[in-house]
Amino acid sequence: MDALELLDIVSSGETSKVQFKEKFPHQDSIAAEMVAMSNSLGGKILFGVEDKTGEIKGLKGEEIRDYSSRLGNISSDLVNPPVNVTTEVVSVENGDSKKVLIANIEEGTNKPYKDNNGTIWVKKTSDKRKLTDNNEILRLFQASSNLMADEMPVNQASIEDINEEKFKAYFEKLRNRTIEQEGLSYEKALHVKRVMLKGKISLGGLLFFGSNPQYFKTSFCIKAIHFVGNDLSGSDYKDSIDIEGTIPEMFDLGMKFFERNLKHVQAGQSFNSIGKLEISQIALEELLQNALLHRDYFKNAPIRLMIFDNRVEIVSPGKLPNGLTVEELPYSNPIPRNNILIGYAKDAMLFRGYGTGISRALSEQPNIELINDIEGEQFKVIIPREQ
Repeated sequence: MDALELLDIVSSGETSKVQFKEKFPHQDSIAAEMVAMSNSLGGKILFGVEDKTGEIKGLKGEEIRDYSSRLGNISSDLVNPPVNVTTEVVSVENGDSKKVLIANIEEGTNKPYKDNNGTIWVKKTSDKRKLTDNNEILRLFQASSNLMADEMPVNQASIEDINEEKFKAYFEKLRNRTIEQEGLSYEKALHVKRVMLKGKISLGGLLFFGSNPQYFKTSFCIKAIHFVGNDLSGSDYKDSIDIEGTIPEMFDLGMKFFERNLKHVQAGQSFNSIGKLEISQIALEELLQNALLHRDYFKNAPIRLMIFDNRVEIVSPGKLPNGLTVEELPYSNPIPRNNILIGYAKDAMLFRGYGTGISRALSEQPNIELINDIEGEQFKVIIPREQ
C-alpha cells in the first residue's frame, strides 16, 4: 500500500473492514477484533491513527517493532484456530514523516473463530458483536464447508414422515432396479441415499421426499405474490400464494405461478398457439432451481417470488457462500452448500449441471440483474419486464 491509498482509506473513516488504533490497546481487544474480521470479510487495523478523528499520529520505530511482535503472538495464542496476520508500514509525509503500521487480517477459511474466552465475534458496521444465535453460528461452520445444512438431522421427524412411494420411485429410476432387487431393506436404502444419517432423517431427505416438510420446517416454503404496480410496500395484488411441499413440488408450483401471471407473447408462432412467456422459461427454471437448491437452509426464511409491473424478483435467503462474487457467477464457479439436495436434483429434476445454472439463465435472458446483499444476507435476481 502506498501513502495515497492509505490517506484515501483513512479519509473514509472506520468501517466493517477498517479499524483505527492510535496506540496498542489491551491484547484481548485486538484478539476480539481479529476474530470478528476473520469471521466476517477480513479487514485492516491501522495503528498510529487516532480512533475518533482519523488524524494520523504516527508511530516510532520501537513501537512498530513491539506492535508487530505482539500481533504475531496474539494471532497464534489468543485466537482459536490461529489466524494469519501480515503487517506493512506506510510512511505519510505531512510536514514530517509519520509511520503507520497496518495489520492485514484475511477472511478465515476455518470459521468460526473464537477468542481466548471462547467468544465468537463478528463485525457489525464499524463495531463488532458477540455471536450467540445458534443458527448464525451454524452458518459460520457452513461457510468453511465444515457443516452442510442439508446434512443436519430433523430430530422430530421419523421414517414415517418420508413418502415411501416417492422415494422408491426415485430409487428405481436411479438404479433401474427396485430396493428389493438390490437386496436392501427400505431403511437401509434410506441410509444409502442419505435420506437418513445415523438413524435420523436428514433435512435434505425431508425436503426432497417428505410427506409434509413444512410441518417440521414452516419457513422452508415459497411466498409468491403478483403485485399491482411496482411498489414492494403496496397492499394490492393480483395473485398471492404460499407454495409448500417437497422441492420438486415447489419447483413445479413456482413455475405454474410464473406461467399464469406473466404475459404470453406470440413471438412468430401461429395465432392459435398459447405463446411463449415474456421472460425465458429456461431462465426462470434455472433461477428457481438455483433458489431452491442453493439457498441457505440455516436461515429460517422463505424464498420470495415477486412479480411487479416492471420486473420480476426472486429472493433467496443467504448471501453467496465463501466469498463468491456476482462477477464470478457467470463463469460457473461451483461452491457446495447443499450437496445432498444437488445429488437428488441431478436425478429427479431439470437440473442440467452443477455450477452452470446462472450462466445458462444469462445466456437465455441477458438482462438479468444479480445482487448479492451481504448486509441483508440474501441473494436477489431482478428481471425487467416490458410494459
